[in-house]
Amino acid sequence: MLNDSAIWKALNTTSHLSLIAGPCVIESEKLCLQVAAALKKTCARLGIRYVFKASYDKANRTSGKSFRGPGLEEGLRVLATVRKKIGVPVLTDVHTEVQAIAAAEVADILQIPAFLCRQTDLIEAAARTGKIVNLKKGQFLSPAEMGQVIAKAKGAGAKKILVTERGTTFGYNNLVADMRSIPLLRRSGCPVIFDATHSVQLPGGGGDRSSGQREFAPVLARCALVAGANGIFIETHPRPDQALSDGPNMIPLAEMPRLLAGLLKVWRVAKE
Repeated sequence: MLNDSAIWKALNTTSHLSLIAGPCVIESEKLCLQVAAALKKTCARLGIRYVFKASYDKANRTSGKSFRGPGLEEGLRVLATVRKKIGVPVLTDVHTEVQAIAAAEVADILQIPAFLCRQTDLIEAAARTGKIVNLKKGQFLSPAEMGQVIAKAKGAGAKKILVTERGTTFGYNNLVADMRSIPLLRRSGCPVIFDATHSVQLPGGGGDRSSGQREFAPVLARCALVAGANGIFIETHPRPDQALSDGPNMIPLAEMPRLLAGLLKVWRVAKE
């Protein structure tokens, strides 16, 4: 297992492609182990640096009746199991200062959700853990405004910061990914990740749930790599249409090897 410094070094480089991927929410330990093992194998074969991602609590579901996850305690247990058994770094999102402290005991990377990216206390709590912090750009912010978010994290002591682009609100139930955001965010000096699957989300587009257009995620991922993204964030599931959260956005797990091989080709050409 890599230590924090080695994980950060692997992410903060242009010498190889990085992938953050996993199911949207922890549905079961079995699912997480299956996805993590499959992606680790594919990424090892392709030479891609891999971080497993899953949420223990989806706190911003459209409907209060939607599945949120197993909760903090059980979710962190599952993430710890994935980290130990599969041997990959893990990322999860945090929503409160208390959660940031607890999740730091297990996760290698703490993620500040896009909707909470201006919550000063949360950002500072995550920064104080000393962990890598992934700041997701709010759908309501310009790339330039993320400079203040980054400054908050740095002011609280964060030295290892990722910034993730995930689209911008464009009218009702729609997001648009502006590829100018990638080089603009890179001016911060932080590695930039592009969230391909959340960028094709249609927020609230399903009435009591979000919808999505997963067919466009690979297109946007390729564009982001050409624009200079350090890595790609993708949510994936063996059976997305049966997933308990964000199914319409997620890429079927069986399609990931072909997708990643294609992205790697684009990344290599862009790098040259």
